[in-house]
Amino acid sequence: MQDTTQTVLFPSLFDKPVVAAFDQPHSSSDGGAILLRGVDESLGLTDAMARVFLDPRQAGKVAHSMRDMFRQRVHLIACGYADCNDADRLAHDPIQKLLLDRDPIDGRSLASQPTLSRFENAATRRDLLMMAHRLAETVVDHHARRLGNRARRITIDLDPTDDPTHGNQQLSLFNGHYDSHCYLPLVGTLTFNDESESYVFAAVLRGGTASATDGAEGILTRIIAKLQLAFGEHVPLRVRLDGGYAKPRFLEYLEAKGVDYVVGFPGNSRLDKRIRRLLGRVRMMSKESGETATLFGETRYATRTWKRKRRIVMKAEVVRYPGREARDNPRYLVTNLKDAPVDVYNVYRKRGEVENRIKELHHGLEMDRTSCMKFLPNQLRVLMTAASFVLMQEMRRLLAGTECARSQVTTLRERLLKMAAWVTRSTRRIVLHLPTSSAWFHAWKHLALQVGAVGG
Repeated sequence: MQDTTQTVLFPSLFDKPVVAAFDQPHSSSDGGAILLRGVDESLGLTDAMARVFLDPRQAGKVAHSMRDMFRQRVHLIACGYADCNDADRLAHDPIQKLLLDRDPIDGRSLASQPTLSRFENAATRRDLLMMAHRLAETVVDHHARRLGNRARRITIDLDPTDDPTHGNQQLSLFNGHYDSHCYLPLVGTLTFNDESESYVFAAVLRGGTASATDGAEGILTRIIAKLQLAFGEHVPLRVRLDGGYAKPRFLEYLEAKGVDYVVGFPGNSRLDKRIRRLLGRVRMMSKESGETATLFGETRYATRTWKRKRRIVMKAEVVRYPGREARDNPRYLVTNLKDAPVDVYNVYRKRGEVENRIKELHHGLEMDRTSCMKFLPNQLRVLMTAASFVLMQEMRRLLAGTECARSQVTTLRERLLKMAAWVTRSTRRIVLHLPTSSAWFHAWKHLALQVGAVGG
């Protein structure tokens, strides 16, 4: 039998008995989430993405618009409610209702889990493709406005990641590398100039046996066109990829597009011979110093399937850890960059920041909640997660100069969104009563002023 008691008593935990009563009406634990709405309005993201949905329902029977349901899911994901079932528990939350322009006190309740499930399953291939276009366009256009003529270089990264599955979802296939049934989403990010943040512009769900290059040409073709339109063809574009993309046809594609590229390249016996002398010098350096040592070099090389030789950057490294045997760690890159080998490798190693963004998508926003039986609803979930992340990334960018400027998604949520709020309403205004003891008030107010609030 379900316990419906709204009060609990701690009779001896403190000097006096303490009663915890869940009896405060018109209150929410997501009081800070109005910042999401401010960021979203400045970007126009959810409106642009939701507008492309074709609604097959009879207009007279519609209680929740496609835009409202899309926004509801994006907001809930950002607030930490990735599961569609959470919608039932938050149907009357005043802040979540306010985010959808509903009266927080007696406005219509939010869409229920069954309604949202029907919404997700109604998405067509056309809807998803158009949504993906709008996501990329919104990100590109926003940063074009932000940077103006200060864009000196744009780096495009594509990274596959695994999404383990635990059911019989469509295209959930066994992948030997990950030793599990999974999807293999492909995430695209943009880095402007030498900024530390890499901004997500694409998230494409793929079957569990997809190769690294599956779908990559289409994504790159579209984003290159959008970038050149927004920034001009004079701004150099650089593509940075891991070793799964070092295939003859794909390298030829990059060269035909006229972009700079640096791509990881798997070693082989011929390259191991060419790096042998460099490794010998590094071993001597490491033995003398007792520490890890690294040298860089380059060579011209062509596999049997390449039509011509390309530049290969080589990293010869001997790694030493206390209490372990020294270990050779040779690495190779194929590139058309003209920089010194060490500089080329430093460009490539910054991919680590992109991998951190993927970790945030997985662990901060639970992009892997792809439990629908059909593939297309799962792709929609991945796109909604990406939209949530775009909002959170813009929040982080606007927090520059505050103690939250480098915070991960989970930290931003805990510090700025998860804030107790009591909501009151009069004929003239709505008031959110927030805690006077908020530890992150200054960062919260800083962001609020950035997205349209005025000091009061």
